[in-house]
Amino acid sequence: MFDLTPFRKMSEDLFEQMAKSFNEVFEQNSGISPLSPGLYSFKTDVMEKEDAYYVVAELPGFTKDDITIEVEDNRLIIRAKRDEVAEEKDDKNKFIRKERRYGEFVRQFYVDDIDESGIKAKLENGILKLEIPKLQPSKPKRRTIDIE
Repeated sequence: MFDLTPFRKMSEDLFEQMAKSFNEVFEQNSGISPLSPGLYSFKTDVMEKEDAYYVVAELPGFTKDDITIEVEDNRLIIRAKRDEVAEEKDDKNKFIRKERRYGEFVRQFYVDDIDESGIKAKLENGILKLEIPKLQPSKPKRRTIDIE
């Protein structure tokens, strides 16, 4: 008889293989993968145009009440917090399954020379879109210097 052994992708390095094996143990028991890169984060795209920065963040399942956006010390901070409980009980009111997912997802971006009062945010179908206007550089004023 022949045994078939799956081959790993050639692009995976040794650390990726170890992390994947390590995460599989936790995923089977608790659904949490400690070495997963996106555990407490979310995917974003950042674009820069001449007059503004644009941030697009994927936040499926979040409402606008779950999300806070702040600017502090030249950092744009996006927080999305989830408190979710799913319960299933049998006819005797005993738990068959009880799952709870709580968590805060945070992303921070360095921002400089922006118009904080002009930032606009819109959440639509789990996609958060931010428009962050840049400050317009002040043009140097012309000045004549008198000679003594």
